Amino acid sequence: MLENLGYFGLFVGSFLASTVVPFSADALLVGCLAVGLNVIVCFALATAGNWLGGLTSYGIGRIGNMERIEKWFKVSPEKLESQRDKVARWGSLLAFVAWLPIVGDVFAIALGFYKIDWRLCAFWMLIGRALRFALWIFVFAS
Repeated sequence: MLENLGYFGLFVGSFLASTVVPFSADALLVGCLAVGLNVIVCFALATAGNWLGGLTSYGIGRIGNMERIEKWFKVSPEKLESQRDKVARWGSLLAFVAWLPIVGDVFAIALGFYKIDWRLCAFWMLIGRALRFALWIFVFAS
């Protein structure tokens, strides 16, 4: 199946895995390597797809609206301010670990929602995701 999807499937799967779709880009990368796809191309596509998916989550947060959050999810203004302080404490460095399962999507959305500098978030998100996939490739190749 992976041979049929190839590089395009790796890119799309990595993108989706980095949004709120529950999917493992790590398993997809290792699977692609196991069927003999090029290591460098797989690294580049998995990183790019996952990074762009993370930036999409950031963008979703960026267009969020405080009033709607308070109304629809019954979150108090005080709770939102408390969360803002926590996000601001780490700032864009939080994007470095935005690849983590479950909480990573929340981090990316929160960074966008609280309007943390998108350029720094994009940089740290790229570095974190690239190191993650490089580690998987190192482990798989050993």
